[in-house]
Amino acid sequence: MADLLNAFAIAGKAFFGFQAIFFALLAIGINVHFGYTGLLNFGQIAFAMLGGFGIAISVSQWGLPFWVGVLVGVPAAVVLALLLGLPTLRLRADYLAIVTIATAEGLRLVFRSVSATPVTGGTRGLSAFNRDFIALAPWDTARRYDLLGTTWSGGELWVCTVGWILVALCSLLVWALMRSPWGRVVKAIREDEDAVRSLGKNVYAYKMQALVLGGIFGAFGGMVYAVGTGSAIPDQYQNANTFLAYAALILGGAARVLGPVIGSMLLLFILQFADTGLRSLIANGVIPSELLSSTDVAQLRYVLVGIGLMLLLVFRPQGIFGDRREVMLDAR
Repeated sequence: MADLLNAFAIAGKAFFGFQAIFFALLAIGINVHFGYTGLLNFGQIAFAMLGGFGIAISVSQWGLPFWVGVLVGVPAAVVLALLLGLPTLRLRADYLAIVTIATAEGLRLVFRSVSATPVTGGTRGLSAFNRDFIALAPWDTARRYDLLGTTWSGGELWVCTVGWILVALCSLLVWALMRSPWGRVVKAIREDEDAVRSLGKNVYAYKMQALVLGGIFGAFGGMVYAVGTGSAIPDQYQNANTFLAYAALILGGAARVLGPVIGSMLLLFILQFADTGLRSLIANGVIPSELLSSTDVAQLRYVLVGIGLMLLLVFRPQGIFGDRREVMLDAR
């Protein structure tokens, strides 16, 4: 019983940790793309990579201030969105999906290549670029704090504080936009872009704006992840993270402002609780080691989450907070 309570406490830390912030920002961007506009972006992690490496390269390699690195990462995400959207947004949705997933994997391979090592650090990546940010914390970053039954460093608390403020601001921006004329147009594009075009709206321009906005949110997520880990390694930004962000969005509910945020928090809680709980059950002999070993837990937790998402899609496809009408999408 004590072990399960400990697993619950550790999962509670993941519920509020910087990884939940990372997936929340990725999912907010995907929500703008898929939930509100109907764009199938399967390469959201590419925007996160540019955001994280924008800071890492600027500080570690070029000796620029931390905040200049933020200003480098955001325009890089905008440029990537333009490069992805210009040739694809006039075509069917599946073309954007193919291009984005291929671009994300291609960028990862380029960033980890030998030729890029002088700039990106190659497979080892870059580190020691978040000191200026951590130094801004209004409390002692070297001290350990007891919260939620676990210990947090001062640096972790500072990253999470700024990260959740950023999530709140991004969510507020989405809330305001989707209640504006611009938001009504993009939601109409999701439903029937031909009807919107017949009313004289430039569908291509609205799609591009949504792609850029969601990409910027993804870049912010990559920045939080890089600052939280204190390192930027290309292999941290794999396509699997995009699909985990989609899982968080589906869990919370698409086309809902808080859907991606709550979904990300719950997803990280479930994954961490499954990992810690299963390991404790194996250690105590409740689950025989012959049946399940500790090395298999990392894979099994994703299987359990996958089964849960399948059941969710069967019985409540709109997610926890979603509306069934919002997920009846006819991708074009």
